[in-house]
Amino acid sequence: MTSNLWQATCREAVRAPPLAQRKTVDLVVIGGGYTGTAAALEAARSGAQVCLIEAAEIGHGGSGRNVGLVNAGLWLPPKVILKSLGSGEGERLLSQLDAAPERVFTLIERYAIDCEPVRHGTLHCAHSPAGLRELQNRLRQQQARGAPVTLLDAAETARRTGSLRFHGALHDARAGTVQPLALCRGLARAAAEHGAHLHANSPVRRLTKTGDSWVVETDAGQVAAGSLLLATNAYHRSAAGAQAPQTVPLHYFQAATPPLSDNERARLLPGGEGCWDTALVMSSFRIDLTGRLIIGGIGNLEGPGAKVHTSWSDRKLRQLFPWLGRRRLEQAWCGRIAMTGDHIPKIVKLGARGYSCFGYSGRGIGPGVTFGTLAAQALLRDDPGLLPIAPVTAHRESFVAVRQGYYETGSILTHAVAARCR
Repeated sequence: MTSNLWQATCREAVRAPPLAQRKTVDLVVIGGGYTGTAAALEAARSGAQVCLIEAAEIGHGGSGRNVGLVNAGLWLPPKVILKSLGSGEGERLLSQLDAAPERVFTLIERYAIDCEPVRHGTLHCAHSPAGLRELQNRLRQQQARGAPVTLLDAAETARRTGSLRFHGALHDARAGTVQPLALCRGLARAAAEHGAHLHANSPVRRLTKTGDSWVVETDAGQVAAGSLLLATNAYHRSAAGAQAPQTVPLHYFQAATPPLSDNERARLLPGGEGCWDTALVMSSFRIDLTGRLIIGGIGNLEGPGAKVHTSWSDRKLRQLFPWLGRRRLEQAWCGRIAMTGDHIPKIVKLGARGYSCFGYSGRGIGPGVTFGTLAAQALLRDDPGLLPIAPVTAHRESFVAVRQGYYETGSILTHAVAARCR
């Protein structure tokens, strides 16, 4: 049970043959996820010559393994971001990411991206009384910014989710859900329609700066460009001269049931919101277009804890929705999230007209599209003031292997005992 539902149901396709020639363009993008495809689309739409190079298939990494929640902001509350960055830069980042869902859904509509878009908001669900207090704090901060958020009581949360397990939920009307792989490939397809050159299955072997040009070499081709965007995030592959993003990898997995019946579907998430909870080892659940219930949680299905995680998924579904009875989980998959120590994304300046964007810490869609779009503008206009956050010359994470092991071990131990039916 290791098949990816999004690959099976993706209705967007894009042609991206391997790079097999020499090209000279204005912007070269390395990485075919949300950041890279959004950057390629923005550059091509503005009339620039752009070439995107992806080591595997478009959307192979986290963008094709995502939960599909298009949220505003970051995982952090606004006050934490403002304290970390200061009022000026913090407000700059927050204003861009507050508008991220609108940016994403506008692109979906403009280019008719067939990605199952549902914009009925998301629900951040309180798993405990402490979780409810956390949501009350977030409510105050978000309402102070004029955000259309509402705190639901336990009864309304039960009606909206179909589960009696929550103490309340924070509804954000700006947000929604998508088929994440289809969104990524749809952005790439739109970029190609504007003239972008897309090349998949083309791992970069060497990256150099020669005079005013960035030169990207693969096994069979080469691209020279005045500007470079490195958008590999959690799926960076080593290449000579390419500075790997410094992040802590965190695995997140999902599993899907067969489609629910019409009666079940009317009771479980009737509004189509996507949900996640306030637990430290968080989980998520949502419905796709065909009515499959998708449960997600922190953990690596390709590691030693795989059986623990899949067993937890089964128990968690029965805990949340006992009225469904036992349901077979027919597909399961996982992906990597690029975490930063402060949970704030980074833009590293690689050199003249070269940036690396990474570290969305579990909020890949809105920030990824935003950072890619604005990075393309900043590079082509040579104006760092257009970026959503000030670039830094370097970013380092300490004790990466230890912290990665801590996250996975913690999720295994939690899932070994959590959600056991009483």
